[in-house]
Amino acid sequence: MSKLESAITKPRLFSDKELMKLFLPLIIEQLLEALVGLVNSIMVASVGESAVSGVSLVEMVMLLLISLFAALATGGTVIVGQYLGKKQAHQAREAANQLVWFTGAAGLVIMILIYLLKGFILNGLFGTITEEVYGHANTYLLIVGASVPFLALYNAGAAVFRTMGNSKLPMQIMLVVNLVNIAGNALLVYGFDMGTAGIAIPTLISRTGAAICILVLISNPKNHLYLKKTLRHKFDTKMIKQIMRIGVPYGLENGMFYIGRLLILSLVSTFGTAAIAANSVGSTIASLQALPGMAIGLGLSVVISRCVGAGDYAQARYYTRRIIGFIYMAQVVSSIVSLALFPSILSIYHFSAEAELWATKIVWSHAIVMMLIWPFGNTLPTVFRAAGDAKFPMVISMITMICCRIMFAYILVYWLHMDMFATWIAVYCDWLIKGVLFIWRYVRGKWTKFHAIQ
Repeated sequence: MSKLESAITKPRLFSDKELMKLFLPLIIEQLLEALVGLVNSIMVASVGESAVSGVSLVEMVMLLLISLFAALATGGTVIVGQYLGKKQAHQAREAANQLVWFTGAAGLVIMILIYLLKGFILNGLFGTITEEVYGHANTYLLIVGASVPFLALYNAGAAVFRTMGNSKLPMQIMLVVNLVNIAGNALLVYGFDMGTAGIAIPTLISRTGAAICILVLISNPKNHLYLKKTLRHKFDTKMIKQIMRIGVPYGLENGMFYIGRLLILSLVSTFGTAAIAANSVGSTIASLQALPGMAIGLGLSVVISRCVGAGDYAQARYYTRRIIGFIYMAQVVSSIVSLALFPSILSIYHFSAEAELWATKIVWSHAIVMMLIWPFGNTLPTVFRAAGDAKFPMVISMITMICCRIMFAYILVYWLHMDMFATWIAVYCDWLIKGVLFIWRYVRGKWTKFHAIQ
């Protein structure tokens, strides 16, 4: 028995079997989401490189919004989890209700803003794009923009189920709606030749269906945490502030991350349509490589918040070490599989030689660097947030985003005259610096001094 294990004075809050029941459905769920994105890009590729580029540009905006909702859901997960750790079931249920209602309202407001700011999004954020790419991006944004409130509600509902230790149900919902999405894409793109609209409409339908399913299931009073059936909800300012104390810094962090990606995408777009398409496909496969770590990180938040709520930091450290080990093993497997399948995937797109070379460099370099340094820079912040220490990872991530991902990328391209791949070198520098700083924070133990609830 290790010194860390012997320091645990209470029964373990999670057995290895319980951890696997939490993590495996999360990995499958995230894989399903990623595969739908990959299938979408493959299907829209039949329309041409301009369609691939237009859809990928809008998906960057949608990923930004998804990350904001995920941040609010994380804030709710931490608060609910800590109440559960303290054995305060009533407060945990109330926090879950506040999370769902507040996130849904935020999604509605953001949807309205998307349509009001559509011109700025297409013309300001994306930089110089061809008229054909603009047309595809405009069509896609007009349709999928309506799915934003449903994305918000699904994220909140799924977070509540995960906090209860039930990640299997969100996975099952995602399986069904993604099958509907793929079938709809095939019908509308290949059967009715609807092009970009044929990809967007099933996406809207599947996200709406997922939200409705999760809301119906979470309203069952037999659940340990359930949504009250009422249209006269009263917002609890105190609990919303608790959720936002975690969710807002994380949301700003995520927002800066995707804004940075959009700025870098503007830089990539200066290399032409081939570079945009290669970057899109490379990013999709890179996301598949990192997927196990991202998925397990969602579960890690549940585990650590419960430990912190119980006041047992020895268990929090034990599970941090153990789960990071799981992430390393899972990402080695995902990288090997993605590299083995990459030539077959690439052949589907019929890219030019230039686009193929860029995509290959992205996928291989990402796999190698990710297996070495990714977990520390991207997993330890989850531990901090679950303990209530949300501002430090936000500040560090925003600084490294500005200095490494953005400024360093522009320096490499404009001063050193490197090609599009320079933007990925900047990403890897960001990971390295964040990893070192987060290890330092974790070892010092200052994250154990924070309290998300009183």
